[in-house]
Amino acid sequence: VQLQASGGGVVQAGESLRLSCAASGRTLRGVAVGWFRQAPGKEREFVAASTRTGGGALYSNSVKGRFTISRDNTKNMVYLQLNSLKPEDTAVYYCVADASIISSSLSNGAAWDYWGQGTLVTVSS
Repeated sequence: VQLQASGGGVVQAGESLRLSCAASGRTLRGVAVGWFRQAPGKEREFVAASTRTGGGALYSNSVKGRFTISRDNTKNMVYLQLNSLKPEDTAVYYCVADASIISSSLSNGAAWDYWGQGTLVTVSS
């Protein structure tokens, strides 16, 4: 699976942004998808994931209630809606995919097989 993330940019605190991730190489049906981020000087951090069936979603506590992950399997696309952005959300955001990951490993970056290139989100105060 090849993943191409886009949609990053510079916004002010409180504003919204939608990230997109285009997948190619295979259908996303039956594939778990997710987002991680890495802020300057910090470790990579789990953001959100959608299970292989698409019937469940997991969010980190830091984004729960503000970010929403969605997917369109017909278009092979994954989205991350970012609302009420804060300066601490500034990071490079990466989309991920895996056809065999189990639900208990969704927040573990090492468990994901496929990574896209990142898209930078900068939130100014």
